[in-house]
Amino acid sequence: MIIYPAIDILSGRCVRLSRGRYDQVTVYSENPVDFVSKWIDMGAGYIHLVDLDGARSGSPVNNDVIKAIVEKSGVPVQTGGGIRTLERVRELIGLGISRVILGTAAVKNPGLVNTALSEFGEKIAIGIDALDGFVTTDGWEKSSKQNAVGFAREMESMGVSTIIYTDICTDGMLSGPNLVAMQEMADAVRCRIIASGGVSCIDDIVALEKTGVDGVIVGKAIYEGRLNLREAIAAIGGYQCSPKE
Repeated sequence: MIIYPAIDILSGRCVRLSRGRYDQVTVYSENPVDFVSKWIDMGAGYIHLVDLDGARSGSPVNNDVIKAIVEKSGVPVQTGGGIRTLERVRELIGLGISRVILGTAAVKNPGLVNTALSEFGEKIAIGIDALDGFVTTDGWEKSSKQNAVGFAREMESMGVSTIIYTDICTDGMLSGPNLVAMQEMADAVRCRIIASGGVSCIDDIVALEKTGVDGVIVGKAIYEGRLNLREAIAAIGGYQCSPKE
């Protein structure tokens, strides 16, 4: 299992939200690039990067920061947030992004998923952000009637190989992950599942590994010192991924 330290960008700063609410923001650094070397020095083999401004507006906002993080990292970076067009996908991959995450666009424009998969294959991932089991869009601010597991199966049938599954109710709350939801998703599809939301300690990561997910995103717990990234990586065997996967 791979542990993905998260760097969430809002107005150029490194932040975390609570349950995806933009009015509940904690700022950890004015310069998100500061954390890249720190997480890599602690053993991270992959960085998870989110443009929160882009997620809400649907337009690229933090390109300069994204480019700086890719150049600084030396390891693969996956990113999501406001990616609505094939041109944007191409732009990000041109910047050196290893995996582009389509969220809202996948719900509203499945044709984009097909086209992106045809051109970039496994470099395309789908972000499924769920509230009470149903998919949300537009930076988690709009709910849909799409069941998360059903949507995952639809994406799998199109050829998607990686799904980032976020449980919004637990995200940023340090209350533990939704193990039932993650188990259900891991059992439902053959895709690589990366779990997100609620991780507060190493025990949470070990518990997630038992559900069958392939990776876990950690954010607030490492920023607030509740979870030591190096120790967490060691707890699941140490291996993360090859540089520039």
